[in-house]
Amino acid sequence: MALNLPTRGRGAASNPHNRYAPTRSEQEDDGWYQDETPQSRATEVRKEKAKTAITRNDSPDVGFDRSVNPYRGCEHGCIYCFARPSHAYWDMSPGIDFETRLIAKTNLAERLEEQLQKPGYVPQPIALGINTDAYQPIEREQRLTRQALEILLRYKHPLSIITKGSLILRDLDLLSELASHNLVSVAFSLTTLDDELKRIMEPRTAAPAARLRAMRTLHEAGVPVSVMCAPMIPMINDMELEALLEAAADAGARSAGYVLLRLPLEIAELFEQWLQVHFPERAAHVMSLIRQSRGGKNYDSRFGSRMRGEGQFAELLAQRFRLARRRLGLDRRDSVTLDCSQFCPPGAQLSLL
Repeated sequence: MALNLPTRGRGAASNPHNRYAPTRSEQEDDGWYQDETPQSRATEVRKEKAKTAITRNDSPDVGFDRSVNPYRGCEHGCIYCFARPSHAYWDMSPGIDFETRLIAKTNLAERLEEQLQKPGYVPQPIALGINTDAYQPIEREQRLTRQALEILLRYKHPLSIITKGSLILRDLDLLSELASHNLVSVAFSLTTLDDELKRIMEPRTAAPAARLRAMRTLHEAGVPVSVMCAPMIPMINDMELEALLEAAADAGARSAGYVLLRLPLEIAELFEQWLQVHFPERAAHVMSLIRQSRGGKNYDSRFGSRMRGEGQFAELLAQRFRLARRRLGLDRRDSVTLDCSQFCPPGAQLSLL
């Protein structure tokens, strides 16, 4: 496996071919000396006209059956992101391309409104920004997430959000109004309290302290908040689990969840390369614990086990989580039940007259 230096400000250290590419190329050392200075790479945003806004799923491992993703790819650059392999569908790499060659669904609001107005549409909470973060940096200019929130508020449609971005506070006015109608919940993904680990693991996300401040601000504004410790990585951040839960509880979180690291498809190669760059002395141990938790493989995609894993390490992690969650009062999963009964497309009442 070629060991490249990470691109400055990015998570992945390489840009491997996607699994659908008909040809492959490999870099070779030509013997010429050059300073090993990591290069920087600008973010490119391509505009796309989406055919639909709402994506359906029937996975028993997640608590929603529909989601809206304003963007493809994510500038946050989290090395472990489970969405990286999806970039192959657009003939791009799950590596650096995923972080730098982004796609914005510029007609998202129009398509969302069309789907909500369809006869027979039955509302259930929409998960906003699940495949990639709805509050990644390009949202500051694109504002697609805010447009979606405005529509969902106008239609009184319930939604949930999970994010690593403090940019969510820009939309506090909409979120607090949605919360006053019991139409929104927000989860913050919190992986570490260590700024240096955050820098190399998820380089363009908000700092841990900024996420906690955003969580506290939303909580004080009446928006229900929770924390997702995801992913937990053996020998990298799993030792922070209890501290993460304590910090989130202090910031107003009502409930908590966690996910054991998942390495489907191209992510395994990218993650192993990342380990060799940043943690070479413990890379073998980390991968050994991951495989012990995945039936001897890098990944086990079976429903029911893919989020938690199995085996001694996974069972110990689950036990630690349960004990800490109970001690901190974060086990109230039924504390937020979003209201679907208020859904009313604008003009629906007039059409009955």
